Amino acid sequence: MKNKLDIRLYFLPLFFALVALLPACKKSDVSGAAPIVTSIRLYYPSPMDTLLSTGSPTDSSLYVAAGKYVVIIGQNLQNATEIDFNGVPTQFNAALFAPNSAVVQIPNIVYSTIDTTKLYTLNYNTPAGSTTFSFKLGPAAPTINAISDVFAAPGDSVYLYGTNLLFVQQFVYGGTKITKFNSSFTGDSLGFLMPAATTTKLIMVTTKSGTAVDTIKATPTISSISNENANVGDSVYIYGAYLKTIQSISFGGATITDFTEDPHGTYVTFLAPASNSYSSGPVTIVTSYGMVSTVYNVNTQNGVTDGLLANFEWGDYFGYAWWGDITLANNIADFNGSIGTNTSQYVYFNSPVLAGGASVYAPLGNSNTGNHWMPVADITDPPSDWALKFEISVAHPWNGGTLYIETAFAGDNYVARYEPWKAKNVAFQTKGWETVTIPLSNFKSKVNTLGDGVSITQISDLLGPTGANSYNMTLKNFSTSQTATGFYAAIDNIRCVKIK
Repeated sequence: MKNKLDIRLYFLPLFFALVALLPACKKSDVSGAAPIVTSIRLYYPSPMDTLLSTGSPTDSSLYVAAGKYVVIIGQNLQNATEIDFNGVPTQFNAALFAPNSAVVQIPNIVYSTIDTTKLYTLNYNTPAGSTTFSFKLGPAAPTINAISDVFAAPGDSVYLYGTNLLFVQQFVYGGTKITKFNSSFTGDSLGFLMPAATTTKLIMVTTKSGTAVDTIKATPTISSISNENANVGDSVYIYGAYLKTIQSISFGGATITDFTEDPHGTYVTFLAPASNSYSSGPVTIVTSYGMVSTVYNVNTQNGVTDGLLANFEWGDYFGYAWWGDITLANNIADFNGSIGTNTSQYVYFNSPVLAGGASVYAPLGNSNTGNHWMPVADITDPPSDWALKFEISVAHPWNGGTLYIETAFAGDNYVARYEPWKAKNVAFQTKGWETVTIPLSNFKSKVNTLGDGVSITQISDLLGPTGANSYNMTLKNFSTSQTATGFYAAIDNIRCVKIK
């Protein structure tokens, strides 16, 4: 009995102490005073804290990435129940709170979905009340990157691409004020209808966060030419971008005055002049937005020998070894068409369907004097700056089999592949002669089959130290089953040229 009494007496002081603490705990849970926010700082270890806002209307707007910590400064902040940035609640850890400060993370705010009446506000809630603080947290200043279609017709849908294209207050395109537009969900584009007229090249987007100013840029580019050695009357296509509002075209040494522009500026087409009426030279196009000129020349068939590997005409650049599975011929009607004709000598394949693993051999270039692909001084250029080019005419549909090219120096270590039927997984056929461009960076090593590995890192991997080497073309079926078609195609004017 005495032992039980001693235990009770032992715990009695603890009981009274606990009771005495209860009112104090209740008082600390609810201070009775509403929260007050006086400023917000970006959180860094002291003394590097950066003041973000004092709540003044003159505070500038700012961008703080989601997940960054900020310190809310004020009074009665320790018992927060909800904290909203621009109406978006953030999660928080009350252990980081004190009566005069609260450390919280900026939430992920999708500005296109928020209630705009709550933009630039911080709302702080406690059991004793709430307060709203002016905090100009918003998207960063806008930027302009690109236009979907500079040459869209009036009334067509156009997109201006960029960043932070949200809360747009004013939008000017080509000097014309656009009153109807739509921002994308992420603010990376503005959709609008092309105005009926533009008076300048000015683009200006003003948002709550700032103003982006740019100009309509449409400097033309040339990506390829359908036939660089066209004959008179052939339809020539120059492909690229912004090939519109053209003021002049020089095709080699010929001035082209009669041409047709693609409505969207992706190509310009015309009929080729007689090849013997103008000299070899670059292609130059001048538009109202700028000028572009090719590094390489066209009309190289008239006596240009720089980088020439085979023209199949009698002389030093004949390029045909008189053996293998190809034939020398000229002016075969099958190979001529609307996009290109060729009355000179060339070689052609007339291969039937190939069995699995079978090949057709073409030892081209072996008879040339030197076989100089390029000057020795250019061997150190990047492989992508130079290309193997030739004209080809595929008279019958071609589906299956790979035309691959190897040099005597590299052998099967690095091989380039030409498989145009793979692009759309349908049989490939041309409407006459067209130019093929294979950058030297397309010569690749072997992983599973020839030419499916990694690119050469230097031109000397392919040609050795001098830039002179013979080469071969082989039509091979890498599949174990037979090809769907044969290969009836002619090749001419094999050359190596600088393309960049």
